[in-house]
Amino acid sequence: QVQLQESGPGLVKVSQTLSLTCAVSGGSITTTGYYWNWIRQPPGKGLEWMGAISYVGSTYYSPSLKSRTSISRDTSKNRVTLQLSSVTPEDTAVYYCSRAKGRGVAYDYRGQGTQVTVSS
Repeated sequence: QVQLQESGPGLVKVSQTLSLTCAVSGGSITTTGYYWNWIRQPPGKGLEWMGAISYVGSTYYSPSLKSRTSISRDTSKNRVTLQLSSVTPEDTAVYYCSRAKGRGVAYDYRGQGTQVTVSS
């Protein structure tokens, strides 16, 4: 059973950089064929795919967020990190990390999510 746990600050100020970590247990982030996605859901809105990192470390980003997003990994600690720069109140959302065979909002395992609020 793969488990994912997101962590990070629940409150971030406008213009700062948000940094979230996804700790993975029960499976390796280098397992062939899997992508580790970051997804968010703003209040009252649907799921938005932000980006992903593959099992070989290749990164992919949503065109709308590419200029502000960076995804990296630490294979020694089996975790994936999301950084989102220059945040605004529109970045307030529940942020999820997930594992999938592809890039997108579909998944076979997902963390419980972490609420991030951007304050002005």
